[in-house]
Amino acid sequence: MLNLWYKNAVLYCLDVDSFRDSDGDGVGDFRGLADSLDHIEALGATCIWLLPFYPSPNRDNGYDITDYYNVDPRYGTLGDFVEFMQAAQDRGLRVIVDLVVNHTSIDHPWFQASRAGDPNYKDWYVWSKDKPADAESGIVFPGVQKTTWTRDAKRGEYYFHRFYKHQADLNIDNPAVREEIERIMGFWLALGVSGFRIDAVPFLIEGLTEADGSRDPHRYLSEMRQFLAWRKAEAILLAEANIPMDEADDYFGSGDRMNLIFNFPLNQRLFLSLARREAEPVKNMLKSLPDIAHVGQWATFLRNHDEIDLGRLNDEERQEVFAAFGPERSMQLYDRGIRRRLAPMLGGDRNRLANAFALMLALPGTPVIWSGDEIGMGDNLELKERDAVRTPMQWTAGESGGFSSAARADLVRLPPADGPYAPLHVNAESQRMVDGALLTTVEHLIRIRRACREIGWGDYEVLDLEAPSVVGLRCRWRGGEVVTLHNLSEHPATVDLTGIVEPDKVRHLIGQETDLAEDGARCVVRLGAYGFDWMRVTG
Repeated sequence: MLNLWYKNAVLYCLDVDSFRDSDGDGVGDFRGLADSLDHIEALGATCIWLLPFYPSPNRDNGYDITDYYNVDPRYGTLGDFVEFMQAAQDRGLRVIVDLVVNHTSIDHPWFQASRAGDPNYKDWYVWSKDKPADAESGIVFPGVQKTTWTRDAKRGEYYFHRFYKHQADLNIDNPAVREEIERIMGFWLALGVSGFRIDAVPFLIEGLTEADGSRDPHRYLSEMRQFLAWRKAEAILLAEANIPMDEADDYFGSGDRMNLIFNFPLNQRLFLSLARREAEPVKNMLKSLPDIAHVGQWATFLRNHDEIDLGRLNDEERQEVFAAFGPERSMQLYDRGIRRRLAPMLGGDRNRLANAFALMLALPGTPVIWSGDEIGMGDNLELKERDAVRTPMQWTAGESGGFSSAARADLVRLPPADGPYAPLHVNAESQRMVDGALLTTVEHLIRIRRACREIGWGDYEVLDLEAPSVVGLRCRWRGGEVVTLHNLSEHPATVDLTGIVEPDKVRHLIGQETDLAEDGARCVVRLGAYGFDWMRVTG
């Protein structure tokens, strides 16, 4: 029987370089991370997702890799990684790592050999003697990136790079490259990881063809999954794939491709709902989700380490979200996204933040939390591009937030120096064990969520309620039933659940300012401003 552990997991994403510094050089490392696992365990997360930690020139937060089989010396050694893995396993925490094989750094020895004409690596990248006519189309980073093809003076040809010019795309059509990818996967599986978050999956497979042009590029995802199952049956593949819903089957397959896919379209509709304080956008999106194989799962999230991508909203909807959460040009990125943390977007309102977390945890799928959001960290808009949301974890009220003993100027990235989101006002230590703090509220929510296996495993129903600001969901699994209500408005809301639940068959699980009562012949729930209520239906 398959171990579908990810169906009821809670993932916690972090960047090693900004989590905890153990040696005072201003850069986080694996020893610091290992020493701080108590925080993740207490939070209730069950799996850690590590952003790239491999050797890199670090022109793109480590996504420009020069060695897939090692640890960047700034973060420690392979031995430190193994000790971290043991510490995580001792706490019952799984670990997945980023698999970034759409491209490498141009400093990678493979690229250097390819540009020099080494016959063993000549075709490991995508080259063209002439600059293609469409070199200015398909740009991922508008305003920063100018082309997808750059001429290499040494080889005298153009190389393809879907992202920055210092990240040359690997030729996945080359069997030797695919064999090397399996070798990379096998290496980290042997060191104990429970799977991979695969970067930029649509771009990874876009160049795959047969000689006659008949190859289905998505078949390669089945090959990756087959290798994974052979090496470690319970390991998973989590896809970064911002795809329309009509392509979901191509990525999930019949349960033989990706285990999980980030639900970017749902995330975008969620922020539209938060901006409007209306339930309709997220409800309509949930109703349109396609049926997927039982072993497949969506990954739900509020924020991640990148911008909030609003590219699938129409122009008017996107402007609504910009106006609500990123009105200044400095808060926007690539003409499609917002580069702010969750807390400042929601005005630091603890009730609204708790409601957003509760809704995310109630959505069908596996929740993913970005490190620091659980304490309501802010952003630093003075940093470039996506670095604004990648500031160091704020552990204490000190100038450097307890992240490092180094001088503030020497930190890998600077936290907010002042204002309501500076470490003095937002840090884990001040919220730990304090009733009503965001951290303890999120911890409580996660504990309840893990106990409500119906949400991760079961079927869900979007409840059609008369309250326009309330998202209501009912999840059922193996005779169990959970109903969740979330008021997205700053005004109280009354929800009529007559015919949905009976007051004497409901056990309240968690919520704010809620009141379940019989009102004559009706069953009514009254939710306060940004209030939510989770209840288990019994009997």
